[in-house]
Amino acid sequence: MTARTVALIGSTGSIGTQALDVIGRNRDRFIVVALSAGSNIDLVARQAVDFEVPLVAMASGSADDVRSAIAAYAASPGRGSHALRGPAYAPQIVVGDEAAETAAGVGADVVLNGITGSIGLRPTLAALAAGSTLALANKESLIIGGELVKRAAGPDQLVPVDSEHSAIAQSLRGGRAEEVRRLVVTASGGPFRGRTRAELADVTPEQALAHPNFSMGRVITTNSATLVNKGLEVIEAHLLFDIPYDRIDVVVHPQQQIHSMVEFRDGSTIAQLGPPRMLVPIALGLSWPERLDDVDVPCDWTRAQSWQFEPLDDEAFPAVRLARQVGEAGGTFPAVYNAANEVAVDAFHEGRIGFVDIVDSVKRVVDVHADAHTGSDFDASTVEGVLGADAWARGQAAAELGLSAFEPQTPRPRHTEVH
Repeated sequence: MTARTVALIGSTGSIGTQALDVIGRNRDRFIVVALSAGSNIDLVARQAVDFEVPLVAMASGSADDVRSAIAAYAASPGRGSHALRGPAYAPQIVVGDEAAETAAGVGADVVLNGITGSIGLRPTLAALAAGSTLALANKESLIIGGELVKRAAGPDQLVPVDSEHSAIAQSLRGGRAEEVRRLVVTASGGPFRGRTRAELADVTPEQALAHPNFSMGRVITTNSATLVNKGLEVIEAHLLFDIPYDRIDVVVHPQQQIHSMVEFRDGSTIAQLGPPRMLVPIALGLSWPERLDDVDVPCDWTRAQSWQFEPLDDEAFPAVRLARQVGEAGGTFPAVYNAANEVAVDAFHEGRIGFVDIVDSVKRVVDVHADAHTGSDFDASTVEGVLGADAWARGQAAAELGLSAFEPQTPRPRHTEVH
């Protein structure tokens, strides 16, 4: 494989740092041409120097601060062995609201979008417009962008990085699209698997963040506990693979060794399995359709082990059922679902609402969106319409929860400084 150029959007997060680990072990296969991050200037500086990256993009801070951090690390004795030496390294620095979009649109062979939330929509569209292969870990941009993103994507331009969707993509190699009967998306069940709705009433934020298998950010970890994350993944699976919602199942698999499955019309099921980590999906996102050597440790078949599979309890965890309804409604409903949930998660962690109130409040906002016919007020075929629905849902969720101090996250005036 000829060396591919890569732009990493969200380079300081979990996805970005693991991607650089994969790239660092395969420097003959990948060349990092752009890094984009939010505010962690010191880490970006180390990444930029170690990988000799020509473009560094930051959402906040100043170009002078980024330049100073890069110079300080480049001059330090502890820098990476592959780093450029002395003052020769002087990357282009972009700072501002459009920084991630600029990095995504540089025309790299592969753009890995690893940021969280609706803020990832513009970088996703920028990467697709530039003709790059988009390794998509930012599920929200596809879910809220829906047909807007799908229309922008050419054949084979979208490569899923979520472990469940990567597993489906890998399993689909075992048959033709017309042979697929259903997709089976696996879920760990989170830390509260087996509890009834009544038993979830007193769950604390600390308990919700104690995921049994993963260490993730606050929103994603909480979404895994409520199963909102699995609801979002059902919508994503529908959009990625064009399978109707009634042919996408969710099954609880606590060990998370099987990442998802594809059932074919002859009764055969093909599953992809491996450790409950993201290294393989990330590596495949970068190298698709080829595989890299020794990305992760395979399952040890010499060790006795048992794997469980259980049906999803829709009464205790109604988030997936609601997501199906939202997905079927289409338009800006998925954007409303996602945005209202983010507000509710913040309110839960601030002690304003209980755990079961998260999804209940999301449903109320979705219902208002339907009853008030606000779907016609936002054009799902434009970025402005999608982000307008996102902002409306945040404001409506705040009103539902009595958060009078909440200010809707409407798109800010956008600016970029290039140095």
